[in-house]
Amino acid sequence: MKPIREKLLPAAALPFYRIRPADALPWVIALAAFFLFDTYMSIGAQILIMVIFGISLDLALGFAGINTLGHAAFFGVGAYAAGYYSLHISPEPLSGLLVAAVIAGVIGLISGWMLLRTNGLALLMLTMVTTVVLHEVANTWRDVTGGADGLSGMDTAPLLGLFSFDLYGKTAYLYALAVLFLMFIVVRIVANSPFGLSIRGIRENPRRMLLVGTPVHARLILAYTISAAIAGVAGALSAQITKTVSLDLLTFQLSGNILIMLIIGGVGRLYGAFIGIPLYMLLLDRAAAIDPFHWMFFVGIALILMVRFAPGGLLMLGAGIWSRCTGAKVEQSK
Repeated sequence: MKPIREKLLPAAALPFYRIRPADALPWVIALAAFFLFDTYMSIGAQILIMVIFGISLDLALGFAGINTLGHAAFFGVGAYAAGYYSLHISPEPLSGLLVAAVIAGVIGLISGWMLLRTNGLALLMLTMVTTVVLHEVANTWRDVTGGADGLSGMDTAPLLGLFSFDLYGKTAYLYALAVLFLMFIVVRIVANSPFGLSIRGIRENPRRMLLVGTPVHARLILAYTISAAIAGVAGALSAQITKTVSLDLLTFQLSGNILIMLIIGGVGRLYGAFIGIPLYMLLLDRAAAIDPFHWMFFVGIALILMVRFAPGGLLMLGAGIWSRCTGAKVEQSK
């Protein structure tokens, strides 16, 4: 007889509760990269920041089923909040992360309350409009955001008062990795909680969840708020490490790019961002190095091949190959 807990949970939910040896693989690779590729720490830190951004989007899109093309709004808000905090209040980085998370979360709460009564194409358009509105606010509110010039000249104090941010990016890399680990734990706890199971139920059938007494709108708003706060942390990290904030962080292009990266890895499986984002960013870097004028051609070919042969993402493709080799069943993630 199966345990009651296993009876009550959908089969697709169970793997999120298990901690397997493979779960350590991304962290081992990240630590190994620190020692093996010490001249690439700057791009490594940027990849880790985008992975944080990716798992924040995955919480909203992959688990709650919130279709959005405006997630850069929260990344940009977090970056501006951390930049302003560093320039005018304190250069201490950890408190800057907290401030950015709170402000981005509040923006997510307000926008979620207004937008999440819609769905489908209307929701996609409204989330995109949110980013456009915030972009224009940042462009015109020069006293706070610097307008088209952005924020620059920020100072980031030594981490914990001990570790200064060096020219080679080693401190920045380890800092971003530590924050990524904490944000991943938060997302994993949320996904594995009863709340996480309820938002997955809403993703599958919101009407049925409403009929069984689930406050659908409130749950979606909370998931969107948590997702926004984590995206704000990613934006704050970007501001603290690069020491610049620009209007490029509040664009539809950034929202589209992070969505493409997440889809490449696999949506709704937690580790999809760990695969799709590094591969996409390294592909961009190498393609630009090979041909600075036609690098998008190579990127386009790679994306076409990926959509043709791995429509469910590389993580799902790998799971399918593993299942064929071992005879194990692959748990689908919708």
